[in-house]
Amino acid sequence: MTSSNNSKNNSSSSSSSSSSNSSSRKPKQILNDPTKSVDEFISGLLLQYPNRLQKLRNHHVVLTSIPPCKGNVVQLLSGGGSGHEPSHAGWIGHGMLSGAICGNIFASPSVSSILAGIRAAAVTLNKDAIITTGILLVVKNYTGDRLNFGMACEKANQEGINCQLVVVADDCALERTKGITGARGVAGCVLVHKIAGAASVAGKGLNEIVSLVDEVNAKIGTLGIALDSVTIPGSEFVNQRLDDKTIEIGLGIHGEAGLRQSPMLTATEMAKEMIDTIRNYGRTDNTNNIVPLFDKGDSLCVLVNNLGGTSNFEMSILANACVKYLEDDTTFGCKVTRLLVGSYMTSFDMHGASVTILNLTCSSNELITLLDAPCDAPAWSACDVWKADEIESRRLSSTDRPEVIVDDNTKPTVSLPPVTLSAFSESAKTLTLRATKSLSEEEAKLTEYDTIVGDGDCGITMKRGAMEVEDRIKSGSIPTDHPVTMFASIADAVSDSMGGTSGVLLELMFRKMSSTLSRCDSIGMVEMSQAFQAGVDAISLYGGATAGSRTMLDALCPAAKILMETNSLSEASSKAKWGADGTASMKAALAGRSNYLSEETLAGTPDPGAVAVSIVFEALALV
Repeated sequence: MTSSNNSKNNSSSSSSSSSSNSSSRKPKQILNDPTKSVDEFISGLLLQYPNRLQKLRNHHVVLTSIPPCKGNVVQLLSGGGSGHEPSHAGWIGHGMLSGAICGNIFASPSVSSILAGIRAAAVTLNKDAIITTGILLVVKNYTGDRLNFGMACEKANQEGINCQLVVVADDCALERTKGITGARGVAGCVLVHKIAGAASVAGKGLNEIVSLVDEVNAKIGTLGIALDSVTIPGSEFVNQRLDDKTIEIGLGIHGEAGLRQSPMLTATEMAKEMIDTIRNYGRTDNTNNIVPLFDKGDSLCVLVNNLGGTSNFEMSILANACVKYLEDDTTFGCKVTRLLVGSYMTSFDMHGASVTILNLTCSSNELITLLDAPCDAPAWSACDVWKADEIESRRLSSTDRPEVIVDDNTKPTVSLPPVTLSAFSESAKTLTLRATKSLSEEEAKLTEYDTIVGDGDCGITMKRGAMEVEDRIKSGSIPTDHPVTMFASIADAVSDSMGGTSGVLLELMFRKMSSTLSRCDSIGMVEMSQAFQAGVDAISLYGGATAGSRTMLDALCPAAKILMETNSLSEASSKAKWGADGTASMKAALAGRSNYLSEETLAGTPDPGAVAVSIVFEALALV
């Protein structure tokens, strides 16, 4: 495609750049030799679709490798300058294009390449038959494309190939009758490809498809907004046409000037600007009166197109703003029955988006059917059509699914496994209070260690959790009559009081212990040991650390292992202390805040989390 030279635009606005350094910033792009970039792009595309696409020898022409159905199937070709991907090669497939002619960057392809593409598409090997079909060239309204595709079209007709050309001029930034060039062709061209391609599959003749394209052209409009202009691959400097506070409304897909520049707008303001401009662009009737593109209550297809450098997050926000404005009863009260959001007609790294509106209320049923028809072009995603004309016309997605509310204070309705441990409730209460008391009393030691190898809050965090558990045990809000409910309640207390990484890890452990025991047939010391091992494994699974990482797991893992083997709290306590003491000689931490510290800083100081575990086990093991 031809385009206006950006150097003039740059010189007129470079003074508004934020600094002299930014105006000379070199671009960072994934390239090899810029002069060979189109060849390499096509090669990469062919590797992605080895069974669907082929390159025409000696030309930058990509064709479908899947023969058309038998019969008089019109072949669709489009193309233009490269840099607008996925347009146009991404639309090659059953139900859209038969091929795409790729020019150099932002430059119209040569007549010879276009003619070669026409010849290849016109004579197609379909099993054992050679068929000659009509060819439709879909061209965006740029002088170079019109001339080169037009010349190729006429040469093809001279050779006996039935070929016609249609021009798409959907850009509402310029008057359709501006000079001899008129409005530019932009993202609306993709919807033309879709409808015309489906018409071909449906068996429509060439003249019928041309009439359908004329119908689409009369009911479609597009406008874009750019936050940053495009930097062409191989450019020496980043394009600084727009400064940090300025956007351009109607900037062309090659960086051509638009309607006007503007201060930054919100997504809602952008949507209003684009939609109002598109609607008022309209058409003139027989009396030269402007007829708006759509009226109140009309059904619309809206395409929100990423111009290349815009995040999916931003695109969804803009799409939401567009639909809200169009469907608001105080504005238009329209129904956006088809919403397409994504990259359709890009401009390399241009940060911005365009909105295309196709009025479906004023369109024939046939056109709508073709728009919704199946298509296997790699860049096309089927639209999730909203059946707005049905009795229940609300979108299913507009109604929230009710949240499932669980009362945390409600006791489990499932039957709990019987506990075979003698005097469990009394022993559990005594041991738990003993552990919380010891942990609170050792707050200063843990704080001292954590001040050296962490962020200094381990002692107070452990004490806070211990005191909360102690208070709830004494008040009865942590029941000790059954281990399933007791460990679940301890998890709640830890969650409410501790915070930080250690808090969530201990909460995970106690919840896993509770859920593991709930699935037992009965609960004895063996099952308690297995539940503890499951809890320790959960800390490792979700936290990512293991024994040897210089964390609380260095005390938990050996304690769990020996507990599984012996069911002895005394031996588990010895192993926990052994593991905690061993962290003092570890030269590196693989997890937690200690991970950032040097070997010299860590040397001689044990991990406070592991020490806290050993303190608890020592209290539990006392006779």
